[in-house]
Amino acid sequence: MDVKKMFDEKLSRRGLIKGAGMVAVGAAGMASLKSGGLDFLSNAEAKGGATEKWPWPYEKLDPEKTAELAYNEWYRLFCGGAVISSVFSQLREKVGEPYKSFPIDAYVFLEGGIAGWGTICGSNAGANIVSNMIIGPRIAGPECENGAVIGANVMKWYSETSLPVYTPEDPRVKTELVRTTSDSPLCHVSVGKWMKASGYPIGSPERRDRCARVTASVAYKLVNDLNAWKDGKFKETAAWGPVKDFGITSQQNCMDCHGSNIPSAPQAKK
Repeated sequence: MDVKKMFDEKLSRRGLIKGAGMVAVGAAGMASLKSGGLDFLSNAEAKGGATEKWPWPYEKLDPEKTAELAYNEWYRLFCGGAVISSVFSQLREKVGEPYKSFPIDAYVFLEGGIAGWGTICGSNAGANIVSNMIIGPRIAGPECENGAVIGANVMKWYSETSLPVYTPEDPRVKTELVRTTSDSPLCHVSVGKWMKASGYPIGSPERRDRCARVTASVAYKLVNDLNAWKDGKFKETAAWGPVKDFGITSQQNCMDCHGSNIPSAPQAKK
């Protein structure tokens, strides 16, 4: 059966005229968008071209300014989106594309440990997205020169540091906030330990401001690492998960939750 011939025979002259009219209207609409200053076609070309070519160019940023931006953006986009915005909003001005086409606000879902599930802290996820876009994936070059290592470096620092370390210029909450060490990159562990130490509940202004300050602290650390990388001075401190020991990607900072219930992965046959 000639399928093309069958469909051609079913198209009436009226249908063809109507289809041609729709094409004309669509073309006119596109022309109108472009002549009206929206430049739809150029944007589409940018999104389909420049944004697909990565790693992206990076210019050194001020960590203090970045942290302050992240702190204030937390109250709009929460942890992950705020880290991304604090870096990419500045690079939109310094570099332009492809940062101008990056949908920063779409990453609000990183809040609450990814859509409120309490998994990896959104600020850690945001830091990995930023470093990956700027430096490239683990397969892009030597481990000490790629974004995956900087992301891992930030998570190690996050886990081992008494947070928050950054104090905003004009904090929304004036109360002195306790600092805690999570020993984990996970949202529910980090927030849970802080809530236990501080006595403040999840919905309190103090807990919210604590997370905004943690986000600012991560943004500060991230830009410090990126600047060091730009200068060729970045030093890796994070160790990759002991896959060869346990047969699965992992870290050894999960005892608070798992204890003796850590699942055993089947080992590869030698």
